[in-house]
Amino acid sequence: MTDKTSSAAPDVHARPSRLNEFWFYFRENRGAVIGLWVFAVFAFLALFGQWIAPHDATSQFRSATLQPPVWQEGGTWSHILGTDPLGRDMLSRLIVGARYSFFVGVVVVSIAASGGIIVGLIAGFAPRWLDDIIMRIMDIVLAFPSLLLALVLVAILGPSLTNAMIAIAIVLQPHYVRLTRASVMSERQKDYVTSARVAGAGVLRLMFVTVLPNCLAPIIVQAALSFSTAILDAAALGFLGMGAQPPTPEWGTMLAEAREFILRAWWVVTFPGIAILVTVLAINLMGDGLRDALDPKLKRS
Repeated sequence: MTDKTSSAAPDVHARPSRLNEFWFYFRENRGAVIGLWVFAVFAFLALFGQWIAPHDATSQFRSATLQPPVWQEGGTWSHILGTDPLGRDMLSRLIVGARYSFFVGVVVVSIAASGGIIVGLIAGFAPRWLDDIIMRIMDIVLAFPSLLLALVLVAILGPSLTNAMIAIAIVLQPHYVRLTRASVMSERQKDYVTSARVAGAGVLRLMFVTVLPNCLAPIIVQAALSFSTAILDAAALGFLGMGAQPPTPEWGTMLAEAREFILRAWWVVTFPGIAILVTVLAINLMGDGLRDALDPKLKRS
């Protein structure tokens, strides 16, 4: 007589879904979870900050120029984090500025990743001579300091936030090319690629359908880290006057406008700097968690 209860019992050895497995390893890194929550707040401000900000980011309150934060003598609740030299509300500018930084990160990573992945796939499947040409060009780009090369490109294209994003994307692209090519070269030697080739799969199908999905894990980690690099480089270009132009409330531009008032009004420099620091740190922590969760070699048994 069979035991019906035993057949109805759940299989404790059943393999968890990929999403559950990913979250299990990701949450093991406490810093990554904290970074994820901070990034979620950052993304929320970027999407809805225009309606959350207490004031218009460009409105000037001439009677309240360089007003200190609310907890300092002379501060008021109408401007919680104080005002800048033109009387603009610091809190409103920081909240709205998140949208520009988030926009820079998304656009730069999208351009750099899409272009880098395509070139990397071509290099991985190309003949030896074409592969050598592509990789030597990437080596030349990597030989220049990234910020210096971005600065030169923006100087050629003209100072603006759009040109800054294009320059940063070009500078970051070689990282994706090298990473994609290395992954492709590793995957090409495996049996499933040989089977697909024998079955008659064309080169494009091998590149984009067979091989690319198995190369995405390191690319996703690189994208997360590049997001923070893009924000930093955009802020640096804005600080040098080659990125977003006033009165755009971009964090790097806010720092540039506040240089003359570092000693007189500490808050006009400190708060944009803290915003950049916290955002970049959170994204880097999240990137570390993604690496731990997506890299099988780092998973603990």
